[in-house]
Amino acid sequence: MNFSEVFKQSNQLCKVSPDGKYLATCVQYRLVVRDFNSLQIAHLYTCLDPVMHMEWSSDSLFILCAMYKRGLVQVRQAAHCVLPRRTHDLRVTVWSLCTKSVSYIKYPKACQKGMDFTADGRYMALAERRECKDYISVFVCDNWHLLRHFESETQNLAGLEWSPNGCVLAVWDSCLEYKIILYSLDGRLLSSYSAYEWSLGIKSVAWSPSSQFLAVGSYDEKVRILNHITWKKITEFEHPTTIINAKAVVFKEVEKRPVVGSEDLSIHQLTVDNSLFSTQSKYEITQLPAQVPVIKPDPDRANPKIGISALAISADNRYLATKNDNMPQSLWVWDMLRLSLLAVLVQTAPVRCFVWDPHRPRLALCTGNTKVYLWSPAGCVSVNAPVEGSFQVQSLFWHCSGSSLVLLSKEHICLCYMECENTCQASGHT
Repeated sequence: MNFSEVFKQSNQLCKVSPDGKYLATCVQYRLVVRDFNSLQIAHLYTCLDPVMHMEWSSDSLFILCAMYKRGLVQVRQAAHCVLPRRTHDLRVTVWSLCTKSVSYIKYPKACQKGMDFTADGRYMALAERRECKDYISVFVCDNWHLLRHFESETQNLAGLEWSPNGCVLAVWDSCLEYKIILYSLDGRLLSSYSAYEWSLGIKSVAWSPSSQFLAVGSYDEKVRILNHITWKKITEFEHPTTIINAKAVVFKEVEKRPVVGSEDLSIHQLTVDNSLFSTQSKYEITQLPAQVPVIKPDPDRANPKIGISALAISADNRYLATKNDNMPQSLWVWDMLRLSLLAVLVQTAPVRCFVWDPHRPRLALCTGNTKVYLWSPAGCVSVNAPVEGSFQVQSLFWHCSGSSLVLLSKEHICLCYMECENTCQASGHT
């Protein structure tokens, strides 16, 4: 692996354009657009207020910057066109960058995920709340014509998400009720699934890239897999405190702080170089049965730290990665072909972020320290980011080509370049 120099960023605002050519970052009032290959600044803009949200258009021609304190949105393009808009009303406002026309959509519901577009950008689904009932509107994005409007069979809709092929809309209820509903593009009810009653319900949802499976994580520490033919459960994955499955491999991170002699020190190393003092780590395979670290959640607090908060399915639909909040140091990898547990990564610190390579079965994760971790079917590897100063990796994401990772600390970014297709040749450390 190779690493780039470090650049500044604010509020974790760093995104690669959909075509993979540009890297946009926000630093307070400034929007910086770099050529991804050379990292040279291509455009530099000054906004009217600190940017709190940033988004690329699907064609990579425009960048949207939102300034929440002013209720203002600015859209910029390479020709330095600025389109500011302000609204304080409870509505969705649609501005056409082609015709300059404006459309308004009333009654949007403020929820976890109340709006979603199909992957091809043709349709948008919007959750609405009218007269104490949930509704869903489906719009055609070309002219914002209302295609369908129907009542949702939810008590308090918490989120919705299109399948990757754009044929099915998954809608789920609030955590107070376990209920997930599947609708067709024209609003027909395809199926409704509820695993249990009278307990906290759904916490996370993820489609497989093929749209053949829907993974549903819940507060009971289980993941249920629904199939796309009958929309019934085909299996469920539990997260036990003791791993006894002989087919599963438990990788445990082991740390070792290097011993540094006085002859190894210099003024330069003491002031700017942290590599000499960095804690090295590697993975060791734990014999079964193996214990998984568990924390006891506080039942008196809202949003208890328990249950499946994050799900992700690999690009080839073969593997599922999950995180159980009351086992925060562990990442679970499941084999979707054999429908069984494949691996558990037990870290020394809570897992903050994990994401699949967009092209290969390769999983990257971070835990808020100076290291990046990778898993593949070949094994695990721990890599220390050799950058000056203290670069604590808070989050990360892949470039669309899968050739590099973008690492984000609290105030900086760094690029990590993959040297070969199969980085995890064996369990170990770098």
